[in-house]
Amino acid sequence: MESDSISGDRRLDRRYQLQLDLKWKLIRRRRVLDAGTGHTVDLSSGGILFDAGRPLPEGLNIELAVTWPVLLHNIAPMQLVVYGRIKRSNGRMVALQTIQHEFRTTGSTPDQRGLVNPSRTPTLLSSRALLGALGKL
Repeated sequence: MESDSISGDRRLDRRYQLQLDLKWKLIRRRRVLDAGTGHTVDLSSGGILFDAGRPLPEGLNIELAVTWPVLLHNIAPMQLVVYGRIKRSNGRMVALQTIQHEFRTTGSTPDQRGLVNPSRTPTLLSSRALLGALGKL
């Protein structure tokens, strides 16, 4: 009797293999514990795999500011800001589960903790627009 086996990628969200520069911040109780730079390996609406430049602890909250390759109205540089939780870390490679995301123009100013207040900066594109923009790259 043959046994059924599950193989391949079983994720629900389509993954886009894009290498985009990013800045990350580890956050606990609204305080920035650590920060650094890196680049994405792949991303989806549910999560991001990125190279953090060093190992990061699992379970902590993290904020990524990803340099976006498309200009708003062909004029303004944008970034994708993602809030999430670190699900896996294998050496420098870190996988986060997305909790919230939004697009911003890069001129947003951070508060005294180094975080940008989402209530002061409007969301520029919806999740559907995000997927549409990714599909065009």
